[in-house]
Amino acid sequence: MNLAPWQVELDAARDLWADRVALCSNLAELRSVQVDALGKNGAVTALVRRIGEVANADKRAYGQASAALKLVCETAIADKQTALELAEVAAELADDTFDVTLPPAAVLAQKPRAPGQSGGQSGGQSGGQSGGQQLGHLHPLCRVQTDVEAVFTSMGFAVLDYPEVESEFNNFESLNIPGWHPARDMQDTFWLDNGLLLRTHTSSGQVRAMHTFAPPFRAIFAGKVFRYEATDASHEHTFHQLEGLLIDRVVSVGHLLDSMRTLLSAILRRDVQVRLRPGYFPFVEPGFELDLQCQLCAGAGCSACKQSGWLELLPCGLVHPQVLRAGGLDPAQWQGWAFGLGLSRLAMMRYGIGDVRHLLSGDARFLAQF
Repeated sequence: MNLAPWQVELDAARDLWADRVALCSNLAELRSVQVDALGKNGAVTALVRRIGEVANADKRAYGQASAALKLVCETAIADKQTALELAEVAAELADDTFDVTLPPAAVLAQKPRAPGQSGGQSGGQSGGQSGGQQLGHLHPLCRVQTDVEAVFTSMGFAVLDYPEVESEFNNFESLNIPGWHPARDMQDTFWLDNGLLLRTHTSSGQVRAMHTFAPPFRAIFAGKVFRYEATDASHEHTFHQLEGLLIDRVVSVGHLLDSMRTLLSAILRRDVQVRLRPGYFPFVEPGFELDLQCQLCAGAGCSACKQSGWLELLPCGLVHPQVLRAGGLDPAQWQGWAFGLGLSRLAMMRYGIGDVRHLLSGDARFLAQF
């Protein structure tokens, strides 16, 4: 049976484009073949449009055959695209250097807010968008914690992590705070039914570290802490701290203060005014309060600093001998200093946030500003 010339041409076109699709080794090549075949000026598109040149007796058959050719091409291209995409994913997963934690390439770089910029507002538009798609970024607390850890690792400190659910011994007794001690009233505690508690400070990791590492050593450990207390612009029932501990043969308050000034200048990215005053903490002797001049009001007074111009930021001091003994160290041989940095308040000062409660509010409008 002799085929009509147009039928021979359509059959040849089907074989040609099937072969070209099959030979594509990547998505770019496949896209090029798709344009050549099915684009506005593509070869298959031209064959479909040629129905006007066919004799009236053959128009019905030609229309069906050319439509079938177009469908075959579309199906072959779609199947090939799926196969190539799966092959690319398999190749990436098989690559040992592929990091699944990296953000997608479309994520735009997020610029931190300039220090002193007005903050703590719930409005604002997301700056992390590309092509209309909203993209995520690090929480301001995560940024501050990462930067603080970088400063201390550059000074030889190890970065440790300890549990949020603690024993009474680690949270209180080992820190020279027995059950009858009035200092327990300073930290209203969330107690659990099993006798454990939610840690009220990161200081609960001090004795853990002393039992883990042979002195001398230096370490920091950050995380959430919990206190059952009233909230306001500078107080929250759940907030973030970073504990620092240095154990050596001879330590000094001067070394401690120099480390703290270095830290604050590096994180806030400018020289800052601090003041040191005596402070009582059962686990250090002597103890100090290192206050930072409020960066929101430049010391003039605001709700965050309770109109004082200063923000309590960094309780610190020399480790009490009783704590060293609880950690298995001889106070006659070893000394130490420790501090408890308020990461939440430090984030407020760095980014100009007027109310600490915004940090854990989960309000996407607030977080989109950073």
